[in-house]
Amino acid sequence: MASQNQYLLLLILVIFSFPILEPSESMEIVKVGVILDMKSTVGSMANRTISMALSDFYSRNSHYRTRLNLLTRDSQNDVVLAAFSAIDLMKNEKAHAIIGPQRSSEAKFVINLGEKAKVPIISFSATSPSLSPTEHENKFFVRSAYDDSSQVKALASIVKAYGWREIILIYEDTDYGSGLIPYLIDALQEFDTRVRYRSVVSSNANDNEILMELEKLKKNPTTIFLVHMTAPLSSKLFKQAKIAGMMSEGYAWIATQGLSTLLDPVSDMESMQGVLGLRPYIPNSKKLEHFKLRWIKSADKPDGSAGGSNLFGLWAYDTVWAIAMAVERAGIENSSFLKPNTSKSRVDIAALGTFEMGAKLLDTLINTTFEGLSGNFHLVNGQLEPSAFEIFNVIGTSERVIGYWTKEKGLLSELNDNNGRATNNLKNPIWPGNTIDQPRKLKIGVPVREGFTEFIKVVENKNKTTQVSGFCYDMFHAVLQVLEFPLPYEFVPFHDGSFDELLHKIEKQEFDTAVGDTTIVANRSTFVDFTLPYSESGVSMLVLVKDDERKNFWIFLKPLSWDLWLTTGAAFIFTGLVVWVLEHRINTEFRGPPQHQIGTIFWFSFSTLVFAHRERVVNNLSRFVLIIWVFVVLILTQSYTASLTSMLTVQRLQPSFTDVKDIQKNGYFVGYQTNSFVKDLLTKKLNFNETRLKNYTTSEDYHDALSNGEVAAIFDEIPYIKIFLASYCSRYMMVGPTYRTDGFGFAFPLGSPLVPYISRAILKVTEDKEKMENIEKALGNQATCEGQGPTTLSSDSLSVYSFGGLFIIAGIASMSSLLIYVFNFVCFHRPELNNHDPERSFWSKIIDLMKHFDQRDPSLHPFMKRSESRVHPEASPEGNDASPDTDDMQNHSRDSNEGADTGGSDEDEAHSSVGSIYRRT
Repeated sequence: MASQNQYLLLLILVIFSFPILEPSESMEIVKVGVILDMKSTVGSMANRTISMALSDFYSRNSHYRTRLNLLTRDSQNDVVLAAFSAIDLMKNEKAHAIIGPQRSSEAKFVINLGEKAKVPIISFSATSPSLSPTEHENKFFVRSAYDDSSQVKALASIVKAYGWREIILIYEDTDYGSGLIPYLIDALQEFDTRVRYRSVVSSNANDNEILMELEKLKKNPTTIFLVHMTAPLSSKLFKQAKIAGMMSEGYAWIATQGLSTLLDPVSDMESMQGVLGLRPYIPNSKKLEHFKLRWIKSADKPDGSAGGSNLFGLWAYDTVWAIAMAVERAGIENSSFLKPNTSKSRVDIAALGTFEMGAKLLDTLINTTFEGLSGNFHLVNGQLEPSAFEIFNVIGTSERVIGYWTKEKGLLSELNDNNGRATNNLKNPIWPGNTIDQPRKLKIGVPVREGFTEFIKVVENKNKTTQVSGFCYDMFHAVLQVLEFPLPYEFVPFHDGSFDELLHKIEKQEFDTAVGDTTIVANRSTFVDFTLPYSESGVSMLVLVKDDERKNFWIFLKPLSWDLWLTTGAAFIFTGLVVWVLEHRINTEFRGPPQHQIGTIFWFSFSTLVFAHRERVVNNLSRFVLIIWVFVVLILTQSYTASLTSMLTVQRLQPSFTDVKDIQKNGYFVGYQTNSFVKDLLTKKLNFNETRLKNYTTSEDYHDALSNGEVAAIFDEIPYIKIFLASYCSRYMMVGPTYRTDGFGFAFPLGSPLVPYISRAILKVTEDKEKMENIEKALGNQATCEGQGPTTLSSDSLSVYSFGGLFIIAGIASMSSLLIYVFNFVCFHRPELNNHDPERSFWSKIIDLMKHFDQRDPSLHPFMKRSESRVHPEASPEGNDASPDTDDMQNHSRDSNEGADTGGSDEDEAHSSVGSIYRRT
């Protein structure tokens, strides 16, 4: 029985071995070279998957008439040896295609050789973007893997999702490492993320060298690292990072796909706890599950040669299938292999022949599609195109997938999620240090102060936590709520220092930002960047108010300024004089002794102030002047009454000082807020002597200093003054010019990418009226106290400027009337003067005119005459004072030529007796 079983077993082995050992005469053997680094993880794993792929393909496609004969060469991680192997395979082994080489640095020269010999070079692991199949000199290069640059947008999206605006790049000093960096930096800049530092690590670096580099990075305030290395070097890096304490809370690490594809499983996951990784998404399939089971079984071999499978192994598997399909479909024959090579040297590049069917094989390979282990095998522009990436978190000895990224939808928590967006749509990871708190928190410096805690108040609890409140904190919190990304932070109290010292802490990278009542001024902007201001700006002067003006003995003079008093008095006299001139010759009430006439001028003009003048004017020109003047007097008296009433009934607060120069001239002390930039403003811009300055901290200090006379004024920013006046508004006043500043702002390091985001968020908050009202509640009620007058520096007295138009109108009316009267008077008497003595001098004529003017008109105004006749009916015996009626009519005609009034009022008769008295005199 035993011998029968042995016979059957031998028969089965012979049957199954026959197609391999004795291939059919109709089968065409096509040689394909393979260049791998057998001592590397990827090389040893790929060598096994390639063998498995060849066996699996022909077991399922036994009807194919072509068979691949794989010729493997070990490059031993040597570029020269890789190139020598490629020449040997092309020239001596007559390989129709070459799989590999494994590394991008090795692939460069081999691709050139393939271009020369027209032999397709297919690499499943040379992923550097510097090797592009679309370039003309790389026409015979095919990448059966993903270009490293295909992952940069996914990496940048992860960085943005967690609100990181600064990162550090750590990459290998090889073509593979440096090739990705330009693409990665460009992608990060699209999301306004700055690469703060680039750390380049030699591929041959030992543990001590890596540790020294990590210690240097540890001093940098940025604790977000993005690593792009091959598996062996990254394994050393993470082990040393754990030794350096950089795998603890507050740090974040992201690994690119080159490392991430080798993490299933990896022996040193213990040193990578909390790392985020990115790798291409491989859809699950029965074919893949079957392959994994076979791989696991092969790993149980005593020699342990199977190792761990990874994505490179799957791409190597699919590469063999693609080449086998392409060779079959292209119809490769031995007779069309290579042009003859006459050189006897095994490495003569110049004598390298060309593969006549190379172009056809390449074209067939590029158009080959099938469902492979790694998914859909479909080459676009000579390389595989990724459909999605998965993001995982290293936890324990496994990885937990926390999300996905696709070009169309961005970040997704699940691949079939239709609500993806470019914000954080990932599941919560476990970060280094076994914490769920997202690194890196902004370290925010907050000033600890005694006074004006309405703006910022810091309370340090016994459990070492810091509680912050106040207007500035509320504003910062509101800004974070409208940001497009999360921004974790922690407050760090800042004791015993000025605001400049706080900002220098940011410059020294001890703080990431400062939140508080920090004013934006020019000299500070040289070492920090400020956001847009979120409060009003300006520095002003706070002074004590004087006693109530209602106690002033001369308050009745205050309604009008001195220039208005003088102008009004001059206008009264001028108007009285004009009316006297117009009425003197025809109106007896304006005649008499000089003293009486002067009195009449003053009495008449000033009596119009209360409309009590008794004299009647008979000249139309006089009446015109008087109408205008009465209107002016009415406005003046009404304005005076209103102003005086206001002064006597409303409390008037007047500042004790209004001009900075008065304080400096008298050598008074002035105050400012402790640790404020106002001190520099006083000494450098306003030229105050530093010995005349005193600093104060709280509102109570301000009150004591001003009320006790320690200082004449206190200079501070307007927001602080408003807070002070809310408590002491009845005794103090804000006066003087406002010295411009840009208000309060949040400070960040120079060049911080967070500044534009925070500034835009500030605009959104400040434009929201309801939100700002809620925030400003922290400042309390700043309404002006009842009874506090305005804080303007201009006088409340009415000035001549306010009535300039009225005085101009009255002046023009008076002067016009006077000129008309003088012109008529001169014209009337000119013939008489010329007839007496034409040779007289000009001044003699003027004197005669003055004498004529002073003489009473020979005939009274008709109405004045009738009035006088009724009062004095008897005639004078001499007949000198009375004129016949006919003369009256003639004189009336003459008077009208002189500009006298041609009409009158019956009321004039009541005053004619006064004129008769003068005539008898």
